[in-house]
Amino acid sequence: MKKPDHSVSSQPLRRTRPLLFVIAAMALAVSGCAGLKDQYAASTDAQQRAAAEVAADAKAGTTVDTQATYLKLVDQMQKEDLWFASLAHIDALEQRWGVSPESTRVRADALRQTGQAAPAETAYKRLLGTSLESAGYRGLGLLAGSRGNYAEAVQLLTQAQRRSPTDALLLSDLGYANLRAGRLEDARLPLMQALQLRPDSTQAQANVALYLEATNQQDQARALMDANRMSEATRRAVREAALQIRTSGGSVEPAALLGPASTPVAASGSPRTETTAAPLALKRARWSGANNPPDAAGRLNTAATSTTEMPLSLNSTSRGTP
Repeated sequence: MKKPDHSVSSQPLRRTRPLLFVIAAMALAVSGCAGLKDQYAASTDAQQRAAAEVAADAKAGTTVDTQATYLKLVDQMQKEDLWFASLAHIDALEQRWGVSPESTRVRADALRQTGQAAPAETAYKRLLGTSLESAGYRGLGLLAGSRGNYAEAVQLLTQAQRRSPTDALLLSDLGYANLRAGRLEDARLPLMQALQLRPDSTQAQANVALYLEATNQQDQARALMDANRMSEATRRAVREAALQIRTSGGSVEPAALLGPASTPVAASGSPRTETTAAPLALKRARWSGANNPPDAAGRLNTAATSTTEMPLSLNSTSRGTP
């Protein structure tokens, strides 16, 4: 008796089984991803940060062939707030190419950002007399401001500004330091210059609003904050700081000017510098003074909205405008 031939009929089944397994696996993957996305949404930022650090390490280790390229990579790491990691790469950079003013500058910034004030001060002082003298004076001014010595901060930031007169972020820092030192009239010029040089700087906008509030120009301050859609938390911080400046001659308790502990935002900005706040998409300001606020038509183009809280303090970086 001839045995039945199952080879033909079984072939479709053998071909179908893997396809069914693939479809089932895909279905499970889709449902699993949805669950994981919901379950781990809170860790997305941390994962992205870790991935960025790994990518930066890998890139620095495999593609760097010049000192300038390595410095750019270190700068990028610092813009992403990878300050500790950048210190390791600065060590590697200097081992390979030696110490330079540029490597000293990024090291000084990293030391200050990682809470190592004394070695940061030493590093900034090494920049004096070099092509990066402005960065040295600025870093020393920021350190003085962090100690609450705003009179000294004004002197040092003024030295930096004389060497970099069009640096908007530096001008904003200088204006803010003048406010904190009780020198309100001296604060006006650098703050207005900063706003017109960098109308997209959220810190410059907040510092001008602070100046207007502190000098009893509340209507102009409100118009500026409305035009730039500042959050209620930022407005409250500006009003509270201005009140203390008016009543204490500029001596404001640091705690009153701090926002989230992890984001000590600069008086001059982010960003990266303003690295903690997305800049507004603003046109160049046509606002020429404190007595001529933006009109209702919106000379400051507020096409984008910023809801980031704006803690008021000196700039967290010593970077300037390009």
